Amino acid sequence: MALRRRPALALLLLLRGCLIGAVNLKSSNRNPVVQEYESVELSCIITDSQTNDPRIEWKKIQDEQTTYVFFDNKIQGDLAGRAELLGKTSLKIWNVTRTDSALYRCEVVARHDRKEIDEIVIELTVQVKPVPPVCRVPRAVPVGKAATLTCQEGEGYPRPHYSWYRNDVPLPTDSRANPRFRNSSFLFNPDTGTLVFSAIHKEDSGQYYCIASNDAGSARCEEQDMEVYDLNVGGIIGGVLVVLTVLALITVGICCAYRRGYFVNKQQSGDSYKNPGKPDGVNYIRTDEEGDFRHKSSFVI
Repeated sequence: MALRRRPALALLLLLRGCLIGAVNLKSSNRNPVVQEYESVELSCIITDSQTNDPRIEWKKIQDEQTTYVFFDNKIQGDLAGRAELLGKTSLKIWNVTRTDSALYRCEVVARHDRKEIDEIVIELTVQVKPVPPVCRVPRAVPVGKAATLTCQEGEGYPRPHYSWYRNDVPLPTDSRANPRFRNSSFLFNPDTGTLVFSAIHKEDSGQYYCIASNDAGSARCEEQDMEVYDLNVGGIIGGVLVVLTVLALITVGICCAYRRGYFVNKQQSGDSYKNPGKPDGVNYIRTDEEGDFRHKSSFVI
């Protein structure tokens, strides 16, 4: 029995020596999530190594580009001044920003180990709180007409979801699904922030505001009033009739003026008779007795 155990023990010791002679890394959290302007630790731990002073490197992978974060025993790039090496290999970052969201690769080179190189990749997600969204609410809408309310926010990460409120009461995504809003007809998309009324009712009047929210927080826009008013159909018809009546009277007046000659040009003179032209060298003299014209000739030499 003792002889049988010796080969197995020797094999176990050999495998153990191989494992100890290989550098190995692990992380307590490969997908850390942190809110903007807080601090975070990127965990990279050496579990096995026979090298006392291994070479440590951290690299940032973002937009298909790789840059150094820790190289030659110092912090590099945009993390200089707000990051440090924690322990032997972990990386701590203070005051993280949205631009720090990326993949970070921890690389260890142990020259005295049988397997000299090992690496581990950590994905850092920085959440950004939404800012107050931009809301657009029509001020006045006639009964029965369509209306669209919009809510947009462009800073938050992850992308925020939206909620609309009327008089501090949250609106459902479909008015038909809630008996409380049976007198309304609207659809609301929480992903785009668009609230669409297919036909406005009087009960839809009120103060509206929108809230944008994600895992980092929420923000709301200011309340805006939307008034729903009745169309005065009788007044509109009466106004049209008045306009048509006025146009008819103007037309009749113009026709009468044409018939009476007010728009015909008249030559104003003392006598309607026009003297005929006189040919050269001939004078016409009228006497009292004759009552007509007598020819008088004269010759010019």
